[in-house]
Amino acid sequence: MYQQEFFIFKTVADTKNITLAAKQLHISQPAVSLQIQNIENYYGTKFFNRSNKGVTLTKAGLIFYDYVCQILDMMKNAHEEINELADDHRGEVEIGATLTIGEYVLPNILACLYQIRPDIDFKVTIANTETVSQDILGKKYRIALVEGPVPDNRDLIIENFWHDELALVVPYYHPWARKGSVTLSELCKARLILREVGSGTRSVFELFLQEKGYSLSDFNITMELGSTQAIKQVVAIGLGVTIISALTVRRECEDHLLKVIKIQDCYMGRPLNILTNANNANTKEESFLIDFLHNQDLFERALHMDCTSESFMDACADNMALMLNNP
Repeated sequence: MYQQEFFIFKTVADTKNITLAAKQLHISQPAVSLQIQNIENYYGTKFFNRSNKGVTLTKAGLIFYDYVCQILDMMKNAHEEINELADDHRGEVEIGATLTIGEYVLPNILACLYQIRPDIDFKVTIANTETVSQDILGKKYRIALVEGPVPDNRDLIIENFWHDELALVVPYYHPWARKGSVTLSELCKARLILREVGSGTRSVFELFLQEKGYSLSDFNITMELGSTQAIKQVVAIGLGVTIISALTVRRECEDHLLKVIKIQDCYMGRPLNILTNANNANTKEESFLIDFLHNQDLFERALHMDCTSESFMDACADNMALMLNNP
């Protein structure tokens, strides 16, 4: 059995669908089916129950799946350790991030990290909270940064590293912009534009409404969009109001395109969390990133792009000597 066959088997098991697995693997469906058939023939048993709805693991398949995961993890760890011996070794960290963090927090953070550790390459995949959480469980990548509620799973390690606040955002010229605050009852009558189902922003807003005795059905939701940038654009031209992260509209507020206003007697705070898989051990580069995110002083300075000054580098030397001396 070869690593590629193991990876194909795991992808089919994770997706529960041969067609979807083929798309993710960028190979044909018959090629995937043939590889699965070869594996089953080699072991002399069926690993999948097949139906019109997809495939599920048999009892033998479940046993084989656990071993495949262990083997793939060991091969990846061996590859990383061997690479570290190379004179020209460059570290690599793959990160999953939700849209708010990926578009409005990570760019500043990665720019500052490059000042400290130019020897590390960072690769980022952006998706909503639900998708990113599942990707961590499926070991698509080993670190994720998410906002909002996270699925309850014993294999997920959740660590808070920052905080964010959802805010009511309106066009700068909107009548509410002069009022400065509105009630939830007033918000019910407005054209509301929200993020899509599965996003952390939407989930936090829904939980907040439940605490106040409201539900989304009480509101006039006119659009659901999968992009914060798209939401900001349609709000700016007057098509409605929205609830999004205050972090995402700082520039538009400075440019007098949008304005953040208060909902009376309301605070919609949420944590920003690091997700890792409990079954993985962090590499040195991954530990470096996690330690940086936990350093509140350095993180805040990076968030505001104060990372090119001598004082920032001095702070790194003082507060992160252990990381800098153990690349």
